[in-house]
Amino acid sequence: MRLEQIELPVNNQLLDDYWSGSEKLKPFYEYEYNDESFITRFNYLKSKHYETKELSKIIRSYMEPLGISNKIEENLSALENGSVAIVGGQQAGILTGPLYSIHKAISVILLAKEQSEKLNERVVPIFWIAGEDHDLDEINHTYTIVNGAPKKRVYHERSNKKTMASTTPIRQDEMRQLLNKIFQDFGETAYTHDLYKSCLQQLEKSETFTDFFARLMNEFFKTEGLLMVDAAYTPFRQYESSYFVKIIEQNEKIAKAVVDKERLLHNEGFGTPINATVTNANLFYVQEGERYLLERKDHYYQDSTGLIKLSEEQLLNVAKTKPEQLSNNVVTRPLMQEMTIPVLAFVGGPGELAYWGTLKDAFYAMDLQMPILAPRLNITLVDRKVDQLLSAYELSVPEVLLGKAQSLKAQYIESVQDLEAKKQIEHVHQLLKEQYEKLNSHLNTQDLNLHSIVEKNLKYHKVQLDYLSKKIEQQVFNKHEKIIRQFDLINAEIYPNDNFQERVYNPYQYLNSYGPNFIQDLCALPLSISRNHYVIHL
Repeated sequence: MRLEQIELPVNNQLLDDYWSGSEKLKPFYEYEYNDESFITRFNYLKSKHYETKELSKIIRSYMEPLGISNKIEENLSALENGSVAIVGGQQAGILTGPLYSIHKAISVILLAKEQSEKLNERVVPIFWIAGEDHDLDEINHTYTIVNGAPKKRVYHERSNKKTMASTTPIRQDEMRQLLNKIFQDFGETAYTHDLYKSCLQQLEKSETFTDFFARLMNEFFKTEGLLMVDAAYTPFRQYESSYFVKIIEQNEKIAKAVVDKERLLHNEGFGTPINATVTNANLFYVQEGERYLLERKDHYYQDSTGLIKLSEEQLLNVAKTKPEQLSNNVVTRPLMQEMTIPVLAFVGGPGELAYWGTLKDAFYAMDLQMPILAPRLNITLVDRKVDQLLSAYELSVPEVLLGKAQSLKAQYIESVQDLEAKKQIEHVHQLLKEQYEKLNSHLNTQDLNLHSIVEKNLKYHKVQLDYLSKKIEQQVFNKHEKIIRQFDLINAEIYPNDNFQERVYNPYQYLNSYGPNFIQDLCALPLSISRNHYVIHL
């Protein structure tokens, strides 16, 4: 593997200002991203009390069915003894979801290692699985490359309810069929059989989307000691009971703080990432696996349909006796993480960085402090075939991301067109047009009103000539298809669907080509969180 760092044009002003330490962002974040902040935050955490023994016990019970490696055991023991953590998380996607899920986990692991060395204290990596999320349309698909273009592969089984990923059963037969299609798209390599077999083995042990996700993630990162916990895991929910009580007691203050801060964020030109309202309770009520967003209305906590209607006393009682019936949203999830885990830094993507920018005063409302925000690694993988094509056409990855591969393709297609054939077809059309005009004039002199029929007949010829022109273009395309497909492949690999690769493909495409140790090899690279974009030439 060859590592390259590149600078890309700014497409997220907030992220760019965050890295620059802009004064505009100081009202929105507790810390700048630097070594001094990590020392200050570490000392702050050490002055607080966290139930890390209980937390370690819960994570252990969650991970035992997945398999606890020696490295995981070490980190569980460290957490039990009071170690602080680097935390990041993601929804449970098909085959671990888009590559940025892996990039987040790698970011968490590498930052934990880095800060362990700098602080001379054990820092553990924790991955928070957002299994409580219910938007299954976001996680029920992945993409492969078919004929040089991204192909969407979807798990079609649907629930009529907004059930959480952690309570939505997987239909084994349909998921198996989907995996079969995906691996067929990947193509056969020396690693395909064992990789596919391993996925099926993990699938057979899984009952829900989150189960399958967690098992695959553990296979990737168990040697790195990544700790994982599902936000919807019942023992974890029970552990959160007293913290739900605090969120309910300060509910109005939290909502107002977020609304006010989001207004300031908007005034600074960074938009409204949450669209917060003062009546939003920022909590879901869970009933039969389905989530209902609560708002405060007429002295009650209720959902938009009125199906759920609870007084504050009733909701507090739920928090105390059945906390598994409550679930956080984007506002209360960070608060809950801060109360349950000694978070040295939270690793997130650009979208997360934006909505965290609305939360600083919500932390204060709960007598908490916002942790350090660490933007996740941004990575583009370039396989050997595409690397050769980039060299052949003297293209760089930034140029591809700016659309140059598509431009070169268009220029090439234009250059190989049969211009003489086009010219002759246009000449034929012009002659026909002139002759039809003469014919129409003659018919008029004879008082024969056939203008509409003449026009229709001419249009028929135009359709036929256009058809002939397209057929000629297609023949030319087929003649030069190999080169055209090469441009398509470059774009499909590096900038699929006009999007970063890490937002489209899953990691198994690369494991299929480079073997089961691919993720461990990525973790071994000298990567560090920075404003630059990494290109890894495989």
